Amino acid sequence: MTDPNALRLDKWLWHARFIRHRGLAEEIVAARRVRLNEQIVQKTHQLVRPGDVITLTEPMRVRVLRVLALGQRRGPASEARLLYEEITRID
Repeated sequence: MTDPNALRLDKWLWHARFIRHRGLAEEIVAARRVRLNEQIVQKTHQLVRPGDVITLTEPMRVRVLRVLALGQRRGPASEARLLYEEITRID
């Protein structure tokens, strides 16, 4: 049974526009560049819930995000921005 208050990490990253396609989530997880609540993510199907904290290590910066909502689709950037709040951004 699926949890209506959770969404797969790869799908959430796609909805929030942090990745261009869901397959890219596999690459960044394999490179150990994603943490969920301070734990390194092992699988892209790990569930994300509102209130969770995601840390993304990008090539030139680190972003720490709090999940505010799950989203229903990949909408425009203005809609995607409502899914999270940026706690920290280290350039």
